[in-house]
Amino acid sequence: MAQPVVTAPPPRTLTPVAKTHNDDNEIIAGDMSQLVILAMPPKIRKSSRGVPLSESFVSSIHSLAANVLRTLLTMLGIIIGVGSVVTLLAIGNGVVAEARDAVTRNGTNLVSITAANGSSNGIPSPDSTNSLTLDDANALSDPSNCPNCQAISPEVQNGGVISSGSLRQFAQIIGILPTYADVHSYSTTDGSFIADEDVTGNAQVVALGCSVATALYPDSSAIGKTVRINNNSFRVVGVMECKGGTGFGSQDSRVYVPLPVALARFSGGRQRAVGAGKTVNTIAVKADSYDNVDQTISEISDVMNARHKTRNGITDFTVVNQADQIKTAQDQQKTQQIFLLVIASVSLLVGGIGIMNIMLVSVTERTREIGIRKAIGAKEKDIMTQFIVEAVLISLLGAIIGVMIGVSAAVIVGMTWKRTILDPNSIVIAMVFACAVGLFFGVYPAQRAARLKPIEALRYE
Repeated sequence: MAQPVVTAPPPRTLTPVAKTHNDDNEIIAGDMSQLVILAMPPKIRKSSRGVPLSESFVSSIHSLAANVLRTLLTMLGIIIGVGSVVTLLAIGNGVVAEARDAVTRNGTNLVSITAANGSSNGIPSPDSTNSLTLDDANALSDPSNCPNCQAISPEVQNGGVISSGSLRQFAQIIGILPTYADVHSYSTTDGSFIADEDVTGNAQVVALGCSVATALYPDSSAIGKTVRINNNSFRVVGVMECKGGTGFGSQDSRVYVPLPVALARFSGGRQRAVGAGKTVNTIAVKADSYDNVDQTISEISDVMNARHKTRNGITDFTVVNQADQIKTAQDQQKTQQIFLLVIASVSLLVGGIGIMNIMLVSVTERTREIGIRKAIGAKEKDIMTQFIVEAVLISLLGAIIGVMIGVSAAVIVGMTWKRTILDPNSIVIAMVFACAVGLFFGVYPAQRAARLKPIEALRYE
């Protein structure tokens, strides 16, 4: 009897079973990769001193870089505040420097007497002559009246158009005596200055400021040429040295004619006789030394008070020296600085509020991250340090951008309009103050993040 053939069953194809455990791990790893902090796990020191500051700094950079646009908008208030402070302080420093340079150019022992239109503090003086006169200048020239007055220069000023051929230039016309050059420490680089014979002979001669000479005669010397000043012909006898400065008030934008000629031709009927003399705008006095400036001012005041019959402290003149002008410029700059600080403080305050708002949003967005960090051993101070570093970093980056914008604006202003001087101290102070704002407004969000309970944070959706 034949034995039955036993056929081996075909091999069973095994259906793959889902690797649930491995898939869960992959999902968790994918979630963790979305967390900036957990993608670079904190390095806990063995000494239990917490996360290194450098690690918090690197983590903060990655966190801010995750949303660049939001970070830039948060910095905007800091950028505006720091940039405006840097630019406007540079302009203010330039104004003071211009005043200081004017003192250096004119001499530190220069005293100026100007008419005060017959009033003091708005109170009219019926006994005053209401003007400075040539007789006042002559009285001050007497050594018995003013022993410390080394040189006197009465001056009148007006504006006019100077032309040569088709070229025209608007400038200040200054009527002077030859003593002007000594009083103001001014000299010519080409030709000669107004001489005594020009004054006594009423000669129609002129000395040009260097910028005026360059504008009218860019390719040749002006000496001996004829120019027209308000339709009057004058012969050029000299070109003055360049003193520097910009604008209409610069000495380089002036022309100088003999005082009698200026009184006769450019007064426009405004220069009238007062007593035995004619009125002038300014009397400049050169003291014999810088140390005697105060004594010179006292002597000038005594002479002028006696001549103008001053009563009850009411005068029709003002006596100032160069130091007073510098002090005035510095006082103006201090006022501007206070105004700037108020504006900058408001801007930085708005920026600080923006930083706090964004940091609070960040705390809410990263609640689970905070819970996981605490669960693996991070302390409250580590969490707090992380968020404070982020707030300060936002302020610091905003301050750096603001400084770059402010410096660029100051350079452009200096090249196109007015002299500017950048002060490194103001830049450092602005940056430190901006960082302090970030620190102040970052504390509350950091405390809120640090006080989250790990379990509640991990359950947050």
